[in-house]
Amino acid sequence: QVQLVESGGGLVQPGGSLRLSCHASGNIASINAMGWYRQAPGKERELVARISSNGSTLYADSVKGRFTISRDNAKDTVYLQMTSLKPEDTSIYYCTANIRRATIPTVTGNYWGEGTLVTVSS
Repeated sequence: QVQLVESGGGLVQPGGSLRLSCHASGNIASINAMGWYRQAPGKERELVARISSNGSTLYADSVKGRFTISRDNAKDTVYLQMTSLKPEDTSIYYCTANIRRATIPTVTGNYWGEGTLVTVSS
């Protein structure tokens, strides 16, 4: 089994910062790309940021210059540093990872966390 567990969400005032973390655990051989998506009430889930196994990053236009994605491969953890937060950033943030499981035969799939709520409000 593989689990992704997010942490770090909460209530923050506009202009503030938060750091989200997501730790992968279980029967893991290797982790390819990792990323963060978000879904606001009544809206579709959207990509926020993505980081490949070699560190290449991709950001949604709406968060460029404000959010930074990073990963610690030794800890199987991905982070999302969010600064200059706006009310429109209020969403449930989901972690995702493409993971190759340490099984025979090997199995690779996309896994999701259960999400962490970020609320930006004064």
